[in-house]
Amino acid sequence: MLPALTKQHSVNATVLAYLDELKNQGFAGDIETSYGARLAVATDNSVYQVLPQAVLHPKNTADLVLIGRLGQKQAYTAIQFSPRGGGTGTNGQALTSGVVVDLSRHMNRVLEINIEQGWARVQTGVIKDQLNDALRPYGYFFSPELSTSNRATIGGMINTDASGQGSLAYGKTSDHVLGLTAVLVDGSVLETEKVAASQIDALSNKEGLAGGAVATTAQVCRDKRQQILDKFPPLNRFLTGYDLKHVFNDDLSEFDLTRILCGSEGSLAFLTEAKLNITPIPKVRTLINVKYDSFDSALRNAPVMVAASALSVETIDSKVLNLAQQDMVWHTVKDLLTDVPGKEMLGINIVEFAGQDKAEIDAKVASLCQTLDALIADESAGVIGYQLTDDLASIGKIYGMRKKAVGLLGAAKGAAKPVAFTEDTCVPPENLADFIGEFRTLLDSHQLAYGMFGHVDAGVLHVRPALDLCDPEQERLMQTISDQVVALVAKYGGLMWGEHGKGFRSEYGPEFFGDELFTELRRIKASFDPHNRLNPGKICTPLGSEAALVKVSDKKRGAFDRQIPVQTRDSFRAAMECNGNGLCFNYDSASPMCPSLKISWDRRQSPKGRAGLVREWLRQLSEQGVDILAIEQKLMDKTPSMLTLVSKVKNSLLKSKQYDFSHEVMDAMQGCLACKACASQCPIKVDVPSFRARFIQLYHTRYLRPAKDHLVANIETLLPIMGAMPRLVNLATQPKIAQIATKALVGYVDTPKLSVPTLKQQLKDEHASRFDLQWLEALSENERQDYMLIVQDPFTTYYDADVVADFVQLAKSLNKKPLVVPFKPNGKAQHIKGFLRRFAKTAQSASDFLNRLATLNIPMVGVDPALVLCYRDEYNEVLGDKRGDFVVQTAHEWLLDVLNDSNAYAPRSDQNPWYLLAHCTEKTKLPNAEKEWGQIFTHFGACLQSVPVGCCGMAGTFGHEADKFEASKQVYQLSWQPRLEELPKDRVMVTGYSCRSQVKRFEKVKVQHPVQVLAKLLRKD
Repeated sequence: MLPALTKQHSVNATVLAYLDELKNQGFAGDIETSYGARLAVATDNSVYQVLPQAVLHPKNTADLVLIGRLGQKQAYTAIQFSPRGGGTGTNGQALTSGVVVDLSRHMNRVLEINIEQGWARVQTGVIKDQLNDALRPYGYFFSPELSTSNRATIGGMINTDASGQGSLAYGKTSDHVLGLTAVLVDGSVLETEKVAASQIDALSNKEGLAGGAVATTAQVCRDKRQQILDKFPPLNRFLTGYDLKHVFNDDLSEFDLTRILCGSEGSLAFLTEAKLNITPIPKVRTLINVKYDSFDSALRNAPVMVAASALSVETIDSKVLNLAQQDMVWHTVKDLLTDVPGKEMLGINIVEFAGQDKAEIDAKVASLCQTLDALIADESAGVIGYQLTDDLASIGKIYGMRKKAVGLLGAAKGAAKPVAFTEDTCVPPENLADFIGEFRTLLDSHQLAYGMFGHVDAGVLHVRPALDLCDPEQERLMQTISDQVVALVAKYGGLMWGEHGKGFRSEYGPEFFGDELFTELRRIKASFDPHNRLNPGKICTPLGSEAALVKVSDKKRGAFDRQIPVQTRDSFRAAMECNGNGLCFNYDSASPMCPSLKISWDRRQSPKGRAGLVREWLRQLSEQGVDILAIEQKLMDKTPSMLTLVSKVKNSLLKSKQYDFSHEVMDAMQGCLACKACASQCPIKVDVPSFRARFIQLYHTRYLRPAKDHLVANIETLLPIMGAMPRLVNLATQPKIAQIATKALVGYVDTPKLSVPTLKQQLKDEHASRFDLQWLEALSENERQDYMLIVQDPFTTYYDADVVADFVQLAKSLNKKPLVVPFKPNGKAQHIKGFLRRFAKTAQSASDFLNRLATLNIPMVGVDPALVLCYRDEYNEVLGDKRGDFVVQTAHEWLLDVLNDSNAYAPRSDQNPWYLLAHCTEKTKLPNAEKEWGQIFTHFGACLQSVPVGCCGMAGTFGHEADKFEASKQVYQLSWQPRLEELPKDRVMVTGYSCRSQVKRFEKVKVQHPVQVLAKLLRKD
């Protein structure tokens, strides 16, 4: 039995008093002080971990003003704040031991779009892709690009002056910010924009800190103008933080305080709104993927691409390419990056040309292709081939793979993981190859593996050495390498931080700025934040302050993780290896990952949040000497004693009176829909349903399970009994009074209706119903070739029997002899609810049966993808080698095999499309499924269109639980409801049973499975 985990790191009394007063004075946003909420923002996409005192989620600028003004009271002047956006920083920029102010949850609206004047005004919590989705109908986009564009906020981009692919043409974020609304630490408000220098005096008279900040910034940037110009190298990137160079224009006639805030990492002010210039979307785009025999060749050849007037030149090394090939993302690009016969592709340059004039772009492309052909023939530059594409979808796929490269590096096998701390060095492009050569020698001297990718056109390369930061020696090595790289960057005339900001690398600021200019930075910091309360320690400290800068050597996540035994870390790898890349924060509602985050914007309700909570849970248990693996083994070996049951009753009665951190973890796990999207969509493969099931089982060693869990665990045993008398069961469960009683007594809503007639009744006269294993075993190998076996799943068979019956008819139409295999429980519901001992028995029983069937060499097929994939995923997880080698195919996998043996049909006269909404587990575990369904329909002369949707919100029994109903509905409303409102319902197909059930619940229509449509189409023939 697990112990209760008592409260750790309580919020200090001063902060609690401040928060109480903040609420009483009308703060409209959310205030969070729970340990779990604070843990969720204690990490970002860096290696650091800093626990804050509290988290504030303001709703508007007035909330920020109140935060500042109240904080000026003498009692609260010691409280420090750190603004936070998407949490995608790689250097700990938004981490603080003070109060996190997260603007992403509520302040995320696009406020105004002015196409005539070419700008948009947004709240700073808006995500970059969200803004571009709003601009796309007008033919515009916000051009600074970055790999985290689907979860990075505009405020975060401004605060790190983000840039990436295409920056030679489009510049950095600061080049596109026309004005800002900034709230200073005292609550005073600054509205910044470019003004005539003659207005500086008037602006300097503003109340509070705002006026002094204007005056000091103007004085520093004017008086030190020549030193600033002399100091900073003429690179495409700028030293992130306090852009002294661009506050004034060349002749000092214009003044723009906006530039000092861009790149300031939240150390000067809270940014609440931004006015941004927007760029016309290129009408013509062509991508050339150039392949090389070595990464060095790719680097040295890059200037040729830049000279060809390309929009951008991105590079990727062989390590990242190999990782991509092992990920589902490779399915989308493998035809665009084919192998060169007889050559090994060890690096690529992705070269894009884009513009408004097709003839101009075509000429540039033709010229570069001519150059590349000559280089291939010459064999001296390492170019071994290239491929062109001007298809927008294909271009998007290539960049999707490139964007995922960041996360893929974190998926490297072994304890050592590529770490972001020297990853955005910037040197003049002509020095890049030599710089990287010496960089490689440095890393090789430490015998480290590493991956490289980046923007060679700007001289920025992302280099991530692989370190095991749970090893104190390796942690110290990180500091050594960091110091060595600083010296190397200086040698080649570059910058240590080209685009990802300073954060915990701020200690190197004085070295790059020099004492004189660094003192001026401190002077500016003092004018905005005299008492060092905004993101203290980042970039610089106020002049006159003795506070220290944060350091590369400060406490990291590995220091906490190493407290967990190695065996436990290895066993819970699916949680431990989360590197914080935040792809699970994806804004796109049509992306399957992660539905619970999308409806709540609570970071705990995400794979990253849940992984962090489980890591801390394991750490606390280890701290108490609990051997979690031994407890698990005991649970699998024998049933709990009566004494344990008594203890559970006692603990459950005291549950509301006794704090236990496990309750916070459980709350986060209960919000998970177990859709499995994270297990494949996350580049690190953070598999929440896997460790969620283990946690739930362990949690219930101390606390009783709710009755509804037992119902779910037994549903597959009950369904055959209920299915034998469906009318009677429906009569008992469907009336309103019965539904009310079920909700009150069991906690379930919308009990589905059993199929009438049953599958058995529908197949009564069919050969398909007469399954006889001994008879099948007696058939010859040739005789068996005409057969196929339909493996039943509980929900389709008993609640949607028409699908199975229609599948039988489809198989017969294809000249196959279908046989419906006797029903055997699958157990997926048991796994979801953490009944792992029972699930293991169910899985073993089903595996033994299916392995016996597999000896027949007859295809076994299931119609519900989630249940079929359970045989491959969860069964392998719980049984290992005991699972055996049986294969159950999905319907579309089997149909693809059948197509190889049959002639294609002529196109049908009715070419109106059928619309496919695929199950989220199917889409993520089988990334080609939708495309393959399209091939199947084309083969039979029909037209299919895939509809991009995320999770439907039903997720097995999740949507039937009364306390989850609203969440289920909200998830459905994200992408399914809007798409279905646009489509003719009689042409809609849905592969998942739970998805069809959800559509029926909210749309009051019964949609079809693709096999049903195909059965009808072939029946007409």
